[in-house]
Amino acid sequence: MTQLILIALATLVIGLVVGVLVGRSGQSTSLRQRRLEQQIDELRSEYTRYQAQVNEHFMESAHLMRRLNDVYRDVSQHMARGANRLCHDEDWLDELEKKDDTARLGAAKSEDSGFEPPRDYAPKSDPKEKGTLAEDYGLREKSQTE
Repeated sequence: MTQLILIALATLVIGLVVGVLVGRSGQSTSLRQRRLEQQIDELRSEYTRYQAQVNEHFMESAHLMRRLNDVYRDVSQHMARGANRLCHDEDWLDELEKKDDTARLGAAKSEDSGFEPPRDYAPKSDPKEKGTLAEDYGLREKSQTE
């Protein structure tokens, strides 16, 4: 009978030790899980801040580009008004038109000069030849004796 009580007490002590060890390992897992959740929350907030900074940057860039276009348009209009107001010399206008016509003729001559832009493929001399983009271009067929 005393042996039975001793076995029961030993089993109880072993059970308590195992329970404490399992409980601690469960706590470390939940602690690790909480830490990971905190890291995820920090990363999410950092990502949200980054997105806001990117949006702000592009909004400001668009605003500055709009202002740049407006200023360029104003300068162009100012120069055109000044040219119309200050340059009434007919000889100068005729000279400007001649230069414009010469530029147009030069562009037309360069188109008819017979030159061709480089090709990004090798021309085939025989239509039955395989093109350079064929999968087996340049590969020799294996002979039947091999």
